[in-house]
Amino acid sequence: MSSVKFGKLDFASPILVASGTYGYGHETKSMVDVNGIGGIITKSVTLHPREGNPPPRIAETSSGMLNSIGLANVGVNEYCKSKLPYLNELNTKVIINIAGTAVDDYVETLKILESAGGNHVGYEVNISCPNVKEGGMSFGVSAKMTESLTSELRKCTSKLLIMKLSPNVTSIEDIAVGAENGGADALSAINTLVGMGIDIKTRKMKINTTFGGLSGPAIKPIALANVHKVFRAVKIPIIGLGGISCVEDIIEFILAGADLVQIGTLNYREPGISIRLAEELDLYCRDNNLTSISDLKGLAEYR
Repeated sequence: MSSVKFGKLDFASPILVASGTYGYGHETKSMVDVNGIGGIITKSVTLHPREGNPPPRIAETSSGMLNSIGLANVGVNEYCKSKLPYLNELNTKVIINIAGTAVDDYVETLKILESAGGNHVGYEVNISCPNVKEGGMSFGVSAKMTESLTSELRKCTSKLLIMKLSPNVTSIEDIAVGAENGGADALSAINTLVGMGIDIKTRKMKINTTFGGLSGPAIKPIALANVHKVFRAVKIPIIGLGGISCVEDIIEFILAGADLVQIGTLNYREPGISIRLAEELDLYCRDNNLTSISDLKGLAEYR
C-alpha cells in the first residue's frame, strides 16, 4: 500500500535512505535487509578520490548532529570497480549521489558512471559544493549556475536526475526553478544547514573545520517549510528530507508537497528505521482508508 509512483518509476516504499548515512550500501547488510528499503541514495562520489576533512568531523548537538566529512570517497573509477557490483545485485532502487568542484568534474563523473552501466535508476546531484571557477561560490546558491549545471548533466543521461537543494540560500524557490528549467526530473530538499559547536572546556570548535552541516530532528520545521516553498514554485516531483524521525514527520512532508522522503541522521541510531516506518505508514493508510500515501500530497491548507 505504501508503494508510490515517482516520475516514470515505481518505488515499493516512499522512504529512502539519505546519501552518506548508508555508505555504499554494503556497510549495513549485516544489520538490515537492504532490499526492504524503498531506495538507497549512495555516499557522494567524485571524479577523483578524496580523503575528506581531518577529524574531528562529527559532533552531536541538541536534537541533531554536525558533520564535515569533506566528501571522503574512493573516486568514481574505484567506485565502478569495487562498489557498483554490489549495488547492482540489490532489488531495491539505487540512486548515486555525485559531487564536484567544477561543471566538468560533474559531467565527467556522470559519463564514467553511465559508461559503467548498472542497475541504478538515477543520480542525485550535490550542488552544495564550491565552484572553484566562481571563486568558491557554491553551485546551489545561484539559480543561474544551478540551471547551467543541470542542463549539462541532462545531456549526459536519460536516467532520473535529481538536484539536491541547499537551504543556505536567499530564495530556495529561485534555485528550484533554475533546476527545473535546466531539465531536472526531481528535487531533493533539503541538504544540511550551516552550524557550529564549541567545547566549553577546551574552547575549541567541536569539528575541525569550524562550520559543518547540521542535520537531525532540530532542522525538521525548516526542512518542512522549504519543501512547501519548493512545492509551490515547481511542477516536478520533490523528495523531502531533514529531521524525519517518526511516521508523523513523513506524513507532514507528504502534506507539504513531497512525493518521497529520505531518512538521514536517524539511521545512525536505528539502521532499520526506514523499514519500520514503512510498516507504520501502511498501517496509517489502512486506518485512514487511503489507497496510497500519495493521496495526501500537497493537501496541507496554505494560510
